[in-house]
Amino acid sequence: MRTEVQKENILDYLLNELETAVTELGEKKFRASQIFGWLAKGVKDFDDMKNVPAALRASLAERFYIGLPEAVRSQRSKDGTVKCLFEFIDGTQVESVFMKYEYGNSICISSQSGCRMGCTFCASTMDGLDRSLTGGEMLGQVLAMRNLTGKDIGHVVVMGMGEPFDNYDGLSKFIRLIHDKKGYDLGLRNITVSTCGLIPKIREFAVDFPQVNLAVSLHAPDQKLREQTMPVAKKYDYDDLMKTCREYTELTGRRITFEYAVIDGVNDSPACAEELASRLKGWLTHVNLIPLNEVRGRNYKTANEKSVASFKKILERNGVAVTVRRTLGSDIDAACGQLRRNR
Repeated sequence: MRTEVQKENILDYLLNELETAVTELGEKKFRASQIFGWLAKGVKDFDDMKNVPAALRASLAERFYIGLPEAVRSQRSKDGTVKCLFEFIDGTQVESVFMKYEYGNSICISSQSGCRMGCTFCASTMDGLDRSLTGGEMLGQVLAMRNLTGKDIGHVVVMGMGEPFDNYDGLSKFIRLIHDKKGYDLGLRNITVSTCGLIPKIREFAVDFPQVNLAVSLHAPDQKLREQTMPVAKKYDYDDLMKTCREYTELTGRRITFEYAVIDGVNDSPACAEELASRLKGWLTHVNLIPLNEVRGRNYKTANEKSVASFKKILERNGVAVTVRRTLGSDIDAACGQLRRNR
């Protein structure tokens, strides 16, 4: 566990908040933009901010720390995927994954340490919820991974440990931090947020961040089957979720992605595919089929290639856009649904 200090994480500060802090320290407001820019470059020490006066750097160090997490363990897959177990200053741990795609480099970050949603096929829920992360801690994962790999990261997926909408304030701040043109300057359409279906937050997200991509972890074609694997379905009814998702597409004009982990003998039948197709036909959606990434301690098995191909064909025949996700990092337990704090 890293040593706890009674200081504030400066990565949590939006530019306007940093401007206020700098003026409180007796400096000109423009210094905040310089500091903000340095932070977005992933500096680890205030003394690395060469165009910031030494006196201000000293004042910053007295009040703040730069909350980049420490990579306490990193693993590299044969496909180039890198998974890191990151630890924050209070000892809180999360896993993040760096992935290479044709369109550029991407990172899957965590929004919480652990998860309380209880999905029965996912590793992240097995240890329960430790705590939610701040916006700066979410940003810190991106910066620390870029420092570690030496590679630019142009796409961020909030699909690691935790339910992002269960930490809506932290998520919102993260998006504003990483999007700021004077900081990391990541386009909103290069950010994807995944939720297991917290209906009120889907509506709020549509208003707050209509340009950010939304993915909904569905994993079933109906209420009964969804309840078997996803406890959240007992609070948020399937039909209500579908209605809310349709409203989302109408309000934002953006396609919504439905994540569907294909599990052997559970949700991979032709009947499941036909039922899902009947619900999605004719509206702005895309289905991402994910052959289940098996998790030690869970009894579920991945569907075979023939079942996945048949499922895909049925959706396509019904006019539903669908792809099968390319699995990265499964040899280091870095694939979707495999992230957790402890091994």
